[in-house]
Amino acid sequence: MSDFDDPAFYGDCWAEVYDELHAWLEPTAAVEFLARLAGSGRVLELGIGTGRVALPLSQRGIAVEGLDASQAMVNRLRAKPGGQAIPVTIGDMAQVPVAGQFQLVYLVFNSLFALLSQARQIRCFRNVARALQPGGVFVIECFVPGQARSDQDQRVTTQIVTLDEHGVHLRPVTLRHAWPSELDLMAAHAGLQLSERYADWTRRPFGPESDGHVSVYQRI
Repeated sequence: MSDFDDPAFYGDCWAEVYDELHAWLEPTAAVEFLARLAGSGRVLELGIGTGRVALPLSQRGIAVEGLDASQAMVNRLRAKPGGQAIPVTIGDMAQVPVAGQFQLVYLVFNSLFALLSQARQIRCFRNVARALQPGGVFVIECFVPGQARSDQDQRVTTQIVTLDEHGVHLRPVTLRHAWPSELDLMAAHAGLQLSERYADWTRRPFGPESDGHVSVYQRI
């Protein structure tokens, strides 16, 4: 297994600076969207990371739990107010190694694309379907690939270089992207049906010019 294929690789590389470099990501709209779907049921975030979305959901009284492969990321979550109260499983989100069933499972900010093969993304959909209660929903937030990302294996690798008083730091990001139509097919094979799709968390209509989507799949 290459470093990129290690489920913990991204989180272990980025945990130290993740919140600082992603401070521009405002979670309010996502929290409102997800809270409506959660109701009073159990909620699971795959790739919970440092808790950007899970913490404000938890603060609203929602029974949110988390899954992440990187202990370094979870340590950052634990250090925040309320972070100790959220149950988190350390594991591979393609496997969804959790007990019981959930009303809502969600993935934000392209996290699904961190699974670097179609097979692993399909496995994630199937295991999410297993973890959902009847009528439960799976919500994903992903970008829509452009022509610049249309290489044969659908992988995009970026190297982020930062400089500070400690020297030069290299933090790579590798994604395996998929178009919405491919994701819909994965979902269908897993027993999930697309029920809603928007351009973003504010429920703007999704259309040909949209560069991202928030998709809601319901367990059939």
